[in-house]
Amino acid sequence: MSNLEKIKDQSFSLKTKDDWIEKAEKSLKGKTVESFQTTTYENIVLKPLYTRQDEQSVPEFPGGSDFRRGIFPLGYRTNEWKAAQRITYQTTEELRDKLHLSFEKGQSAISFDVKQVLFEAEESLQNILDKSYQQYPFTINTKDLQTEFLAAIADLDDCDQISGYIGSDPIALFAEEGHISEEFFKNWVKNVQQSNGKFPNLRTVLIDTVPYHNGGANAVQELGIAMAEGVYYLENLQEYGMELEEILAKMVFQFAIGSNYFMEIAKLRAARVLWNRITDLYGAKEEVRGMMIAAETSSFTKTVHDPHVNLLRAGNEAFAAVIGGVQYLHVSPFNELIGETAFSERIARNIQLLLKEEAHLKTVIDPAGGSWYVEALTNQLAEKAWGFFQKVEATGGILEVLKSSWLQQEIAAVYEKRNMDIQTRKQSIIGTNVYTNLDENVQNKLRLKDKPYFVKEENSLIEIEAVQPKRLARPFEELRIKAMRLEEKLAASPSVGMLCLGDLKHHKARLDFMKGFFAAGGIKTVKSKPIVSLGNASQFVSELPAKYVCFCGTNDQYETIGHEILAVLKAEFPERIFYLAGLPEKEYQSQWISEGITQFIHLKSNCYETNTNILNELEVNTIEETKA
Repeated sequence: MSNLEKIKDQSFSLKTKDDWIEKAEKSLKGKTVESFQTTTYENIVLKPLYTRQDEQSVPEFPGGSDFRRGIFPLGYRTNEWKAAQRITYQTTEELRDKLHLSFEKGQSAISFDVKQVLFEAEESLQNILDKSYQQYPFTINTKDLQTEFLAAIADLDDCDQISGYIGSDPIALFAEEGHISEEFFKNWVKNVQQSNGKFPNLRTVLIDTVPYHNGGANAVQELGIAMAEGVYYLENLQEYGMELEEILAKMVFQFAIGSNYFMEIAKLRAARVLWNRITDLYGAKEEVRGMMIAAETSSFTKTVHDPHVNLLRAGNEAFAAVIGGVQYLHVSPFNELIGETAFSERIARNIQLLLKEEAHLKTVIDPAGGSWYVEALTNQLAEKAWGFFQKVEATGGILEVLKSSWLQQEIAAVYEKRNMDIQTRKQSIIGTNVYTNLDENVQNKLRLKDKPYFVKEENSLIEIEAVQPKRLARPFEELRIKAMRLEEKLAASPSVGMLCLGDLKHHKARLDFMKGFFAAGGIKTVKSKPIVSLGNASQFVSELPAKYVCFCGTNDQYETIGHEILAVLKAEFPERIFYLAGLPEKEYQSQWISEGITQFIHLKSNCYETNTNILNELEVNTIEETKA
């Protein structure tokens, strides 16, 4: 037998999951595979390996069954998602010019913020849109201006051909603003009813989960809230005389897409599963049970500092949205928080074009379908979200859980977990709590929140606790602002001295860690030369302008020379505050504290809390010195 024939005759023996576990645990040096399981903010346990047994039953084709694989049989091959970049503007002239330019550059939907200036300007909406509505669908969340906007487009030529959605979500607005207005809701119902005849191809009922996402909600909560709002609108609009299929044809769901790539894909797939289950229970026909989804990249995950990293975040989120099967997508410009530019708007739009034309996502039907991990995650999310939805309904429905603040408290609890992970740097935000660039000069131009929509004398209001918009990076950004203001007052940067024991190889690892730790709070570090004697240490501290000093070295050095150096420095400079990089063995900690160490700073330390304490103390000292 020739060598070639021998090669052809070879085969690989089949391996089982147990074989894989055995092999994996040999390389893990005593750890088990189970130790690599992680728990998400949705309380879903993620396994290191998924197999066919995790998949359960999956529809063979998109466009049917539970719709998890999409609402169209051929996906984007026949129904491309629309690039619905939301255009910002100050004047109607700017809106007109930017809108027309965006269509030339690849935009495929009409999307912009609705402002009062649109109805006060001399230029008509007909002139601004210039027949574009006959070619492109609308994708607009009108907020509190739906009545005015629908009245304005009623004057357009061929208005019965308008498609897409011009929607408003009263409940989401109530949650954002902290007021419930029955009058506003009644007017919204009238809009939906009247537009049904005037605009037969236009959706006007929006279920907007973005405010809850921006408040810190997890995927389970977002899905449960979306279902609860959808059911509320189905019930109420039917009471006002609309037919079930008629209402469903007017609905569109809006989601923000966060940074957990696979979770966000599963969220969108689970949303369709849940809505199909609900509408099926209502007795709706299959052709109207598919969920129309508009998505936008999350503002909750974006940062002011190192804004170009937002390009990566937005790209990842947009990718997840498309794989998840959305119909409309807005990608936020990377510098949206401090003011978009023509360049950043172009890059945001081009992310969608890259996904369509270069990643070829418009030609692949449901690329996530059949992934054991994604399918298992979809099922787990759907079941947990269904349970959350049932809790909301058992408590009286979406409005009642908002009135009682139960929903706000549930969302706040998840946000606190997220926030703690950011503060302790268990979760990283590049350019904010890790890899911070202190030479970056970013002015604080964060946009202010608009005034409440419903605080008007003619509206009867019920006050509730608002779901406040948040961002994970904001607490650290506020520290950076505080540090900059202190620098202006002190005429010097807030800083901490790094007492580097021994040669570079002995202190470099902990020195680098401490530099990053303090930089996250806007605090600079002043590095000493290698400390090999008491005289070196004393001289460095005496010349140091900072009040704070941190020992950096190995544990062996700490025990060999650290105690002696600390005793001398504490006696010579009693007003100084001393930290120790790393966490000594438990039996040594009390000794260090008794000798004058204020805090051990290590991987599990609360970075935000430590930096806050230093900046607060510096601020107090500055005020006292000013008074003196």
